[in-house]
Amino acid sequence: MNDGDSPCFDAIQYRQIIGSLQYLTLTRPDIAFAVNTLSQHMHDPAIHHTLLLKKLLRYIKGTTEYGLPISRSTLQLRTYSDVDWASNPLTRKSTSGFCTFLGDTLVSWTVKKQPTVSRSSTESEYRALASATADTIWIKRLLADFRISHSQPVDVYCDNTSTIALANNPVFNGRTKHIEIDQRFVREHIQNNVIRLLPISTTDQIADILTKPLTTPRFKELRSKLTITSRSSV
Repeated sequence: MNDGDSPCFDAIQYRQIIGSLQYLTLTRPDIAFAVNTLSQHMHDPAIHHTLLLKKLLRYIKGTTEYGLPISRSTLQLRTYSDVDWASNPLTRKSTSGFCTFLGDTLVSWTVKKQPTVSRSSTESEYRALASATADTIWIKRLLADFRISHSQPVDVYCDNTSTIALANNPVFNGRTKHIEIDQRFVREHIQNNVIRLLPISTTDQIADILTKPLTTPRFKELRSKLTITSRSSV
């Protein structure tokens, strides 16, 4: 019998492990996408889901010394927003991912499957951008409660040029009617100098690690940019 012929865990064990890993993502954003994907099958995990979970546990075992350091740096916020359009092969829903840095310290990150199907990559990017904007505004207000002023607009990086053009376009047309609320929300905060939407190349898009599976070299590169390092190297 091959390893792929039988599950590595039963359904109860699968749910228990995924529940524990969801807490681990609070300090290990590098596994956030994998945990998010596997948690979508908690109700009825297939054999290959248990095999993927076993591989994830092996990765965690080999990187137990890794974590997020808190370093002294500036108190400037910056956010990266990305999406994997229609990534779910069954529902064709997209996966949003965004992360926010306070200086050199990663303070917030999110991986989430979008609730509705997007008809274009621009639409899915815009939905992710609206969620990232809302999270960034919340962090900015939280800093204000600690009397940390952030008078400059927060830089929000997006690698989709159509989304950036749409956000900066004052003309609203019928083709964007289905994302009108998200467009008006983001544009209003751009006009009020709350955020500043900037382009970034896909190569430098840190949030890419939160939206899709990557090759090992690419994964390690973005993991390093998330500032996830081993304890011995800090």
